[in-house]
Amino acid sequence: MGTNLADNRAIDLNTTFVATYVARAGDYLALMKPRVMSLAVFTAFVGFFSAPGRVQPAVGATALLCIALGAAAAGVLNMWYDADIDTMMSRTAGRPIPRGRVRPDDALSFGLILAAGSVTGLALFANIAAAALLAFTIFFYVVVYTMWLKRSTPQNIVVGGAAGALPPVIGWVAVSGSVGQEALLLFFIIFFWTPPHFWALSLFRTDDYARAGIPMLPVIAGKAETQRQILLYTLILVPISVLLWPLGFAGAIYGVVAIAAGVVMVFLAMQLRGEQTGAGRAARRLFRFSILYLFLLFAALLIGRELTAMPWRIAA
Repeated sequence: MGTNLADNRAIDLNTTFVATYVARAGDYLALMKPRVMSLAVFTAFVGFFSAPGRVQPAVGATALLCIALGAAAAGVLNMWYDADIDTMMSRTAGRPIPRGRVRPDDALSFGLILAAGSVTGLALFANIAAAALLAFTIFFYVVVYTMWLKRSTPQNIVVGGAAGALPPVIGWVAVSGSVGQEALLLFFIIFFWTPPHFWALSLFRTDDYARAGIPMLPVIAGKAETQRQILLYTLILVPISVLLWPLGFAGAIYGVVAIAAGVVMVFLAMQLRGEQTGAGRAARRLFRFSILYLFLLFAALLIGRELTAMPWRIAA
């Protein structure tokens, strides 16, 4: 009887330990912004396989892992610094630091370790140029965007969007060692995609940003001006996205997808422009489709390069 009771207590302790460990692991995973990280890794993957050159399979996988860890580091350090305003916003109040599940000092240490490890690993397994670009991306996102622009100007997401546009360039440089014209076009696609995407979000989260004191465009300039700016950036984005096709960097598959998705993107931006409140279904539809739009572009570019022909990029 006593033995069974002791065994049950041991099982309960082990179960509690495992549950606690899993919960803490989940909190640290949440700090890395996995959805944002996955998009960065996917665009870096496309840049990697679009670049001229050859790499060993293990080297290529390690390089992409380092880029993923670099994106994770940026997310962790962003959450560490923004913990004060995250507590004021309903969208972010449930994050690990505001909820007290991860201490700020632990998050800072975790982010710095990820940043140092990712940059060092990319330098060792790819090249110094790619590692330097990754280090710059992390610095730009954390210091320039998070610590400065985000709290000081309504153009925060425009300038700060450069950090999110760099992963395909890093992937390209990891293979080729230099920046090509196609890599720059991929950069500008994401750069001009970022304002419509995030401003659409800010339209139905305006109260959140105002409460936290973040000068997002609808808070400072109003919803009508934000709708106008979204349409303007969308009209710039779509031709740049299509440009890969006539310049010979992508095939017909990409061209058809870019045109079709671009028409939908413009239609949704125009629909939003005509919405009186600027915070209803039109903003949410544009925000959701913008994510699909970027995925479709990069997926079509990858598919158009004929996946069966990819092995030539991998050294035997």
